[in-house]
Amino acid sequence: MARLVSPPPLRRGDRVAIVSLSSGMLGENPHSVKLGAARLRELGLEPVFMPHALDGAAALHDHPEYRAEDLKTAFFDDSIRGVFTAIGGDDTYRLLPYLMEDAAFREQVLRTPKVFSGFSDTTNNHLMFHRLGLQTFYGPCFLCDFAEAGKTMLPYTRAAVETYFGNPAPIRPSDTWYEERTDFSAAAVGTERIAHRETHGFQLLQGPGVFEGELLGGCLESLYDILTSTRYADQAELSRRYRIFPEREAWRGKIMFLETCEEKPAPELVRTELEAIAATGAFREISGLIVGKPQDEVFYEEYKEIYRQVIDDPALPILYNVNFGHAYPRTVLPYGASVRVDAAAQSISFL
Repeated sequence: MARLVSPPPLRRGDRVAIVSLSSGMLGENPHSVKLGAARLRELGLEPVFMPHALDGAAALHDHPEYRAEDLKTAFFDDSIRGVFTAIGGDDTYRLLPYLMEDAAFREQVLRTPKVFSGFSDTTNNHLMFHRLGLQTFYGPCFLCDFAEAGKTMLPYTRAAVETYFGNPAPIRPSDTWYEERTDFSAAAVGTERIAHRETHGFQLLQGPGVFEGELLGGCLESLYDILTSTRYADQAELSRRYRIFPEREAWRGKIMFLETCEEKPAPELVRTELEAIAATGAFREISGLIVGKPQDEVFYEEYKEIYRQVIDDPALPILYNVNFGHAYPRTVLPYGASVRVDAAAQSISFL
Protein backbone atom coordinates (compact mmCIF):
# COMPACT_ATOMS: atom_id res chain seq x y z
CA MET A 1 0.00 0.00 0.00
CA ALA A 2 1.04 3.64 -0.39
CA ARG A 3 2.98 5.35 2.34
CA LEU A 4 0.80 6.60 5.18
CA VAL A 5 -0.05 10.30 5.43
CA SER A 6 1.69 11.75 8.48
CA PRO A 7 -0.17 14.35 10.56
CA PRO A 8 1.55 17.66 11.32
CA PRO A 9 3.32 17.61 14.71
CA LEU A 10 1.51 19.18 17.61
CA ARG A 11 2.54 22.64 18.73
CA ARG A 12 2.24 24.26 22.16
CA GLY A 13 -1.14 25.92 22.33
CA ASP A 14 -2.90 23.35 20.12
CA ARG A 15 -6.40 22.12 20.95
CA VAL A 16 -6.68 18.33 21.27
CA ALA A 17 -9.89 16.30 21.35
CA ILE A 18 -10.63 13.74 24.05
CA VAL A 19 -12.85 10.91 22.75
CA SER A 20 -14.39 7.86 24.43
CA LEU A 21 -14.39 5.32 21.58
CA SER A 22 -14.91 2.16 23.63
CA SER A 23 -15.36 2.26 27.41
CA GLY A 24 -17.35 5.23 28.69
CA MET A 25 -15.80 5.23 32.16
CA LEU A 26 -14.21 8.66 31.69
CA GLY A 27 -17.50 10.38 32.48
CA GLU A 28 -17.77 8.51 35.77
CA ASN A 29 -14.41 9.68 37.09
CA PRO A 30 -14.51 13.48 37.43
CA HIS A 31 -11.30 13.54 39.48
CA SER A 32 -9.49 11.93 36.56
CA VAL A 33 -11.03 14.36 34.08
CA LYS A 34 -9.71 17.28 36.13
CA LEU A 35 -6.26 15.77 36.61
CA GLY A 36 -5.77 14.71 32.98
CA ALA A 37 -6.89 18.08 31.68
CA ALA A 38 -4.41 19.83 33.97
CA ARG A 39 -1.56 17.61 32.78
CA LEU A 40 -2.34 18.31 29.13
CA ARG A 41 -2.33 22.03 29.87
CA GLU A 42 1.06 21.63 31.55
CA LEU A 43 2.27 20.23 28.22
CA GLY A 44 0.95 23.32 26.45
CA LEU A 45 -2.13 21.60 24.99
CA GLU A 46 -5.76 22.55 25.45
CA PRO A 47 -8.07 19.54 25.97
CA VAL A 48 -11.49 19.66 24.31
CA PHE A 49 -13.93 16.99 25.46
CA MET A 50 -16.07 15.89 22.56
CA PRO A 51 -19.87 16.12 23.06
CA HIS A 52 -20.36 12.51 24.23
CA ALA A 53 -16.94 11.82 25.79
CA LEU A 54 -18.30 12.21 29.33
CA ASP A 55 -21.68 10.54 28.84
CA GLY A 56 -20.79 7.52 30.99
CA ALA A 57 -20.45 3.78 30.49
CA ALA A 58 -24.11 2.83 30.01
CA ALA A 59 -24.93 5.53 27.46
CA LEU A 60 -21.86 4.88 25.33
CA HIS A 61 -22.34 1.12 25.47
CA ASP A 62 -25.89 1.52 24.19
CA HIS A 63 -25.03 4.13 21.57
CA PRO A 64 -21.87 3.36 19.57
CA GLU A 65 -23.07 5.97 17.09
CA TYR A 66 -22.40 8.64 19.75
CA ARG A 67 -18.78 7.54 19.93
CA ALA A 68 -18.45 7.59 16.15
CA GLU A 69 -20.01 11.06 16.02
CA ASP A 70 -17.40 12.35 18.44
CA LEU A 71 -14.54 11.07 16.30
CA LYS A 72 -16.10 12.66 13.23
CA THR A 73 -16.58 15.93 15.10
CA ALA A 74 -12.90 15.96 16.03
CA PHE A 75 -11.76 15.43 12.45
CA PHE A 76 -14.15 17.99 10.98
CA ASP A 77 -13.13 20.66 13.49
CA ASP A 78 -10.22 22.53 11.92
CA SER A 79 -9.21 23.95 15.31
CA ILE A 80 -8.45 20.44 16.62
CA ARG A 81 -4.91 19.24 15.92
CA GLY A 82 -4.81 15.96 17.85
CA VAL A 83 -7.11 13.26 19.21
CA PHE A 84 -6.47 11.28 22.41
CA THR A 85 -8.62 8.32 23.37
CA ALA A 86 -9.97 8.26 26.91
CA ILE A 87 -9.04 4.61 27.45
CA GLY A 88 -9.40 1.25 25.73
CA GLY A 89 -12.26 -1.12 26.41
CA ASP A 90 -13.45 -4.01 24.29
CA ASP A 91 -16.07 -3.01 21.70
CA THR A 92 -14.77 -0.10 19.65
CA TYR A 93 -15.21 -2.31 16.57
CA ARG A 94 -18.92 -1.37 16.76
CA LEU A 95 -18.00 2.06 15.39
CA LEU A 96 -16.81 0.64 12.09
CA PRO A 97 -20.06 0.86 10.10
CA TYR A 98 -20.70 4.46 11.21
CA LEU A 99 -17.20 5.51 10.17
CA MET A 100 -16.29 3.35 7.19
CA GLU A 101 -19.65 3.86 5.48
CA ASP A 102 -19.23 7.64 5.69
CA ALA A 103 -17.36 8.77 2.57
CA ALA A 104 -17.05 12.34 3.84
CA PHE A 105 -15.32 11.13 7.01
CA ARG A 106 -12.95 8.87 5.09
CA GLU A 107 -11.94 11.77 2.87
CA GLN A 108 -11.63 14.17 5.81
CA VAL A 109 -9.17 11.88 7.60
CA LEU A 110 -6.62 12.45 4.83
CA ARG A 111 -7.66 16.02 4.08
CA THR A 112 -6.98 17.15 7.65
CA PRO A 113 -4.69 14.51 9.21
CA LYS A 114 -4.42 14.75 12.99
CA VAL A 115 -2.29 13.10 15.65
CA PHE A 116 -4.29 10.14 17.02
CA SER A 117 -3.08 8.34 20.16
CA GLY A 118 -4.23 5.37 22.23
CA PHE A 119 -3.58 1.68 22.84
CA SER A 120 -5.32 -1.56 23.83
CA ASP A 121 -8.77 -1.89 22.16
CA THR A 122 -7.85 1.26 20.25
CA THR A 123 -5.93 -1.21 18.05
CA ASN A 124 -9.19 -1.45 16.09
CA ASN A 125 -9.19 2.30 15.47
CA HIS A 126 -5.51 2.32 14.55
CA LEU A 127 -5.98 -0.42 11.98
CA MET A 128 -9.01 1.39 10.56
CA PHE A 129 -6.92 4.52 10.10
CA HIS A 130 -4.12 2.40 8.66
CA ARG A 131 -6.62 1.08 6.11
CA LEU A 132 -7.61 4.67 5.29
CA GLY A 133 -3.96 5.71 4.91
CA LEU A 134 -3.33 7.80 8.06
CA GLN A 135 -0.33 7.37 10.33
CA THR A 136 -1.40 7.06 13.97
CA PHE A 137 0.44 6.48 17.26
CA TYR A 138 0.24 3.47 19.57
CA GLY A 139 0.82 5.35 22.78
CA PRO A 140 -0.63 7.17 25.78
CA CYS A 141 -4.35 7.62 26.45
CA PHE A 142 -6.04 10.20 28.65
CA LEU A 143 -7.05 8.13 31.70
CA CYS A 144 -4.04 5.83 31.96
CA ASP A 145 -1.32 8.38 31.33
CA PHE A 146 -2.28 12.05 31.49
CA ALA A 147 -4.60 11.34 34.44
CA GLU A 148 -1.97 9.25 36.25
CA ALA A 149 -2.88 9.62 39.93
CA GLY A 150 0.68 10.20 41.11
CA LYS A 151 2.11 13.65 41.70
CA THR A 152 3.33 13.81 38.09
CA MET A 153 3.01 11.84 34.87
CA LEU A 154 5.44 8.94 34.79
CA PRO A 155 8.67 10.57 33.55
CA TYR A 156 9.42 8.01 30.83
CA THR A 157 5.91 8.35 29.40
CA ARG A 158 6.08 12.14 29.69
CA ALA A 159 9.29 12.16 27.65
CA ALA A 160 7.73 9.88 25.02
CA VAL A 161 4.92 12.42 24.47
CA GLU A 162 7.52 14.66 22.81
CA THR A 163 7.09 12.36 19.79
CA TYR A 164 3.79 14.13 19.14
CA PHE A 165 5.63 17.45 18.90
CA GLY A 166 7.92 16.11 16.19
CA ASN A 167 10.76 15.14 18.50
CA PRO A 168 11.01 11.32 18.28
CA ALA A 169 14.06 10.31 20.30
CA PRO A 170 15.42 6.75 20.06
CA ILE A 171 13.43 4.36 22.22
CA ARG A 172 15.48 2.87 25.05
CA PRO A 173 14.50 0.78 28.07
CA SER A 174 13.05 2.55 31.07
CA ASP A 175 15.23 2.10 34.15
CA THR A 176 12.06 1.65 36.23
CA TRP A 177 8.81 -0.25 35.77
CA TYR A 178 5.62 0.20 37.75
CA GLU A 179 2.87 -2.07 38.94
CA GLU A 180 -0.73 -1.45 37.88
CA ARG A 181 -2.84 0.33 40.46
CA THR A 182 -5.63 -1.40 42.37
CA ASP A 183 -7.29 1.86 43.45
CA PHE A 184 -8.34 4.38 40.81
CA SER A 185 -10.66 6.40 43.07
CA ALA A 186 -10.28 10.04 44.05
CA ALA A 187 -8.63 8.82 47.26
CA ALA A 188 -5.69 7.54 45.22
CA VAL A 189 -4.81 10.95 43.79
CA GLY A 190 -1.36 11.97 45.00
CA THR A 191 -0.23 8.41 45.76
CA GLU A 192 2.65 6.90 43.81
CA ARG A 193 2.73 3.58 42.02
CA ILE A 194 4.80 0.68 43.35
CA ALA A 195 8.07 0.96 41.43
CA HIS A 196 10.73 -1.62 40.56
CA ARG A 197 14.19 -1.32 39.07
CA GLU A 198 14.31 -2.69 35.54
CA THR A 199 16.66 -5.69 35.51
CA HIS A 200 16.11 -7.12 32.01
CA GLY A 201 16.24 -4.26 29.51
CA PHE A 202 15.32 -5.11 25.95
CA GLN A 203 15.94 -8.85 25.44
CA LEU A 204 16.77 -10.45 22.10
CA LEU A 205 15.04 -13.83 22.12
CA GLN A 206 16.38 -15.03 18.77
CA GLY A 207 17.65 -13.94 15.38
CA PRO A 208 19.94 -11.09 14.31
CA GLY A 209 20.33 -8.29 16.83
CA VAL A 210 19.94 -5.55 14.23
CA PHE A 211 16.90 -5.36 11.96
CA GLU A 212 14.83 -2.71 10.19
CA GLY A 213 11.29 -2.20 8.97
CA GLU A 214 8.11 -0.16 9.30
CA LEU A 215 6.01 -0.56 12.44
CA LEU A 216 2.63 -2.29 12.35
CA GLY A 217 0.79 -4.16 15.11
CA GLY A 218 -1.23 -3.68 18.29
CA CYS A 219 -2.67 -5.45 21.31
CA LEU A 220 -2.56 -9.23 20.91
CA GLU A 221 -5.99 -9.78 22.47
CA SER A 222 -7.56 -7.14 20.22
CA LEU A 223 -6.03 -8.69 17.13
CA TYR A 224 -7.27 -12.12 18.20
CA ASP A 225 -10.80 -10.76 18.67
CA ILE A 226 -10.66 -9.13 15.23
CA LEU A 227 -9.76 -12.47 13.66
CA THR A 228 -11.97 -14.83 15.65
CA SER A 229 -15.04 -13.12 17.16
CA THR A 230 -14.13 -14.75 20.47
CA ARG A 231 -15.53 -11.83 22.47
CA TYR A 232 -18.35 -10.59 20.19
CA ALA A 233 -20.14 -12.74 17.62
CA ASP A 234 -20.15 -10.14 14.85
CA GLN A 235 -16.67 -8.68 15.31
CA ALA A 236 -14.77 -10.86 12.84
CA GLU A 237 -17.44 -10.39 10.15
CA LEU A 238 -17.40 -6.61 10.51
CA SER A 239 -13.62 -6.58 10.56
CA ARG A 240 -13.48 -8.64 7.37
CA ARG A 241 -16.05 -6.42 5.69
CA TYR A 242 -13.89 -3.35 6.23
CA ARG A 243 -10.56 -5.21 5.86
CA ILE A 244 -9.33 -4.11 9.28
CA PHE A 245 -6.69 -6.80 9.80
CA PRO A 246 -4.01 -6.07 7.18
CA GLU A 247 -3.71 -8.54 4.30
CA ARG A 248 -0.70 -10.83 4.25
CA GLU A 249 1.21 -8.72 1.71
CA ALA A 250 0.76 -5.61 3.87
CA TRP A 251 3.00 -7.25 6.50
CA ARG A 252 5.87 -7.82 4.06
CA GLY A 253 9.07 -6.36 5.49
CA LYS A 254 7.27 -4.82 8.46
CA ILE A 255 8.30 -4.99 12.09
CA MET A 256 5.25 -6.32 13.90
CA PHE A 257 4.67 -5.12 17.46
CA LEU A 258 2.54 -7.11 19.89
CA GLU A 259 1.69 -6.75 23.58
CA THR A 260 -0.67 -8.41 26.04
CA CYS A 261 -3.48 -6.69 27.90
CA GLU A 262 -4.30 -5.98 31.54
CA GLU A 263 -6.15 -9.31 31.82
CA LYS A 264 -2.69 -10.92 31.98
CA PRO A 265 -3.72 -13.81 29.71
CA ALA A 266 -2.62 -17.31 30.62
CA PRO A 267 0.28 -18.64 28.54
CA GLU A 268 -1.90 -21.13 26.69
CA LEU A 269 -4.28 -18.37 25.67
CA VAL A 270 -1.33 -16.35 24.35
CA ARG A 271 -0.33 -19.42 22.35
CA THR A 272 -3.84 -19.66 20.87
CA GLU A 273 -3.85 -15.96 20.03
CA LEU A 274 -0.45 -16.14 18.34
CA GLU A 275 -1.52 -19.20 16.39
CA ALA A 276 -4.49 -17.25 15.02
CA ILE A 277 -2.09 -14.60 13.69
CA ALA A 278 0.25 -17.29 12.38
CA ALA A 279 -2.65 -18.73 10.37
CA THR A 280 -2.87 -15.46 8.41
CA GLY A 281 0.71 -15.91 7.16
CA ALA A 282 1.80 -12.58 8.66
CA PHE A 283 4.71 -14.07 10.61
CA ARG A 284 6.19 -15.39 7.35
CA GLU A 285 6.27 -11.89 5.87
CA ILE A 286 7.64 -9.67 8.62
CA SER A 287 11.29 -8.66 9.10
CA GLY A 288 11.11 -8.82 12.88
CA LEU A 289 8.93 -8.77 15.97
CA ILE A 290 8.87 -6.38 18.93
CA VAL A 291 7.08 -7.68 22.04
CA GLY A 292 5.86 -5.44 24.86
CA LYS A 293 6.68 -5.92 28.52
CA PRO A 294 3.94 -7.99 30.21
CA GLN A 295 2.00 -5.94 32.76
CA ASP A 296 3.45 -6.48 36.25
CA GLU A 297 5.90 -8.97 34.64
CA VAL A 298 3.26 -11.70 35.02
CA PHE A 299 4.15 -14.80 32.93
CA TYR A 300 7.35 -13.02 31.89
CA GLU A 301 9.38 -16.17 31.21
CA GLU A 302 6.47 -18.31 29.99
CA TYR A 303 5.55 -15.86 27.22
CA LYS A 304 9.09 -15.86 25.86
CA GLU A 305 9.05 -19.58 25.13
CA ILE A 306 5.59 -19.44 23.57
CA TYR A 307 6.67 -16.71 21.14
CA ARG A 308 9.64 -18.81 20.05
CA GLN A 309 7.53 -21.92 19.60
CA VAL A 310 4.68 -20.36 17.65
CA ILE A 311 6.93 -18.25 15.40
CA ASP A 312 8.86 -21.46 14.66
CA ASP A 313 11.55 -19.61 12.70
CA PRO A 314 14.78 -19.05 14.66
CA ALA A 315 16.03 -16.66 11.97
CA LEU A 316 13.25 -14.16 12.65
CA PRO A 317 14.46 -11.61 15.21
CA ILE A 318 12.31 -11.12 18.30
CA LEU A 319 12.99 -8.25 20.70
CA TYR A 320 11.21 -8.73 24.03
CA ASN A 321 10.34 -6.56 27.04
CA VAL A 322 9.90 -3.26 25.18
CA ASN A 323 8.11 -0.45 27.05
CA PHE A 324 4.85 -0.09 25.15
CA GLY A 325 1.27 -1.19 25.63
CA HIS A 326 -0.27 -2.11 28.97
CA ALA A 327 2.88 -2.18 31.12
CA TYR A 328 3.99 1.04 32.83
CA PRO A 329 5.66 3.24 31.72
CA ARG A 330 4.99 3.31 27.98
CA THR A 331 6.56 4.80 24.90
CA VAL A 332 5.04 5.78 21.55
CA LEU A 333 5.16 3.57 18.45
CA PRO A 334 4.14 5.43 15.27
CA TYR A 335 2.43 3.20 12.70
CA GLY A 336 4.37 3.10 9.45
CA ALA A 337 7.52 4.65 10.93
CA SER A 338 10.77 3.14 9.63
CA VAL A 339 12.94 2.03 12.53
CA ARG A 340 16.21 0.24 13.16
CA VAL A 341 16.31 -2.11 16.12
CA ASP A 342 19.73 -2.66 17.71
CA ALA A 343 19.49 -5.12 20.58
CA ALA A 344 23.10 -4.71 21.69
CA ALA A 345 22.75 -0.93 21.79
CA GLN A 346 19.39 -1.30 23.54
CA SER A 347 17.73 1.08 21.10
CA ILE A 348 14.97 1.44 18.55
CA SER A 349 15.91 4.37 16.33
CA PHE A 350 13.73 6.23 13.84
CA LEU A 351 15.19 6.32 10.34
